[in-house]
Amino acid sequence: MMYDTLLQHGHVIDPTQQLDGVMDIAIKDGKIVAIAPQIDANLASQTLQVREKLVLPGLIDTHAHVFDLVTGRFGVDADLSGVYSGVTTLIDQGGPSCITLPAFRRYVVESKKSKVVAFLSSYLVGGLEGHYYPSLYKPDCLDVDATVKSAMANLDIVKGLKAHAELGGFARWGVKVMELCAEIATQTKLPLYIHFGQLWPVPNDGDQSVDADTILEQVVDLLKPGDILAHPFTRHPGGFVNRKGQVHPIVKEAMARGLKIDVGHGSHFSFNMARISLDAGIVPDTLGADLHGYNSHIPKPAGTPDEHSDTEHMFAGSVKFSLVSTMTTMLALGLKLQDIIPMVTSAPAAMAGLGEEVGCLKVSSTADITVLNDHRGKWWLKDNEGTRVKADRLLSPDFCLRQGIYYPANANILPQLSELEMAA
Repeated sequence: MMYDTLLQHGHVIDPTQQLDGVMDIAIKDGKIVAIAPQIDANLASQTLQVREKLVLPGLIDTHAHVFDLVTGRFGVDADLSGVYSGVTTLIDQGGPSCITLPAFRRYVVESKKSKVVAFLSSYLVGGLEGHYYPSLYKPDCLDVDATVKSAMANLDIVKGLKAHAELGGFARWGVKVMELCAEIATQTKLPLYIHFGQLWPVPNDGDQSVDADTILEQVVDLLKPGDILAHPFTRHPGGFVNRKGQVHPIVKEAMARGLKIDVGHGSHFSFNMARISLDAGIVPDTLGADLHGYNSHIPKPAGTPDEHSDTEHMFAGSVKFSLVSTMTTMLALGLKLQDIIPMVTSAPAAMAGLGEEVGCLKVSSTADITVLNDHRGKWWLKDNEGTRVKADRLLSPDFCLRQGIYYPANANILPQLSELEMAA
């Protein structure tokens, strides 16, 4: 046979290749070898009928937490949020550090079916227990030289650095931690991905006078083009929207300087904050799910401590979500599908320096392909503030191909249509 697999009659969309229409895709030896309106099915060993489904470049999640077990209850299995959720590539945000990166390489990068790379934690502790212990993230717990050395020795899997710029940390240490994080990113010439929005409580002995609305401007001046501002739609103080309900004026200045914006959806996502930001012209460059063990019903690993009081991290409406369901959220906010697709394909590939073969459907490129169901109806989407938005279009993953190998989208974290609230 000339082809191993043929995807037949799907709606193929890839803005980088000017593809938007019903086409067939032929695959051989893990590579895309032909894309055309019609390809002879007799030349393929197997044919997958994808009529009325969306056929996209393999999705890339810019904000994953997949250092399972090592990060306690926080990290999830990479393939659960990866190939079995229709996502071919995951960028772990801050799970491994310079201390734990060898384990991350062996037990995640080399052991999972999904493609996994990392934005290395700027902190020695990495992402242990999801940053519940702020004392582990003080300036003394960073080692610039060690982290730079680790990153530069592992550039095949280290594609950036992770840091946090939020109220609890600024009340404890001021801007010092961010200065060290920015120095690591400068020396490595890698992008720095920064969490915004309060993460830790302000301590009783900290600086109670810190104004959350000043954090952005303190941090932006430390950054370089290509660095990433995360969580623009967070409901927590210290994000893009200030206490007056307006987008901080420095956001557009940061965009003009070449900084990027990643949704980092998670459970702190706010429809109200998203509406304010989008109406002000703040359209994100990339879209990450930020799914982890605290905002999904994933059993905690045996032997980990009792659960913290983290109900705020749980979705009010549903505790099942994925990168694909965050695409539905963006559609409900009024973004066009053709604008969302680059956010989960070509833009994150560029952000993480993954190469021209990732995030696109190009003949001769790796056959990383995501196939989605495109449902029409009326559903309510709800955020953690209780705000509801009506959606008339809902996407769900059907399957993906990773290097030409078929993986069904059957992860138990995926929301089911029957579980969603119907709208009139």
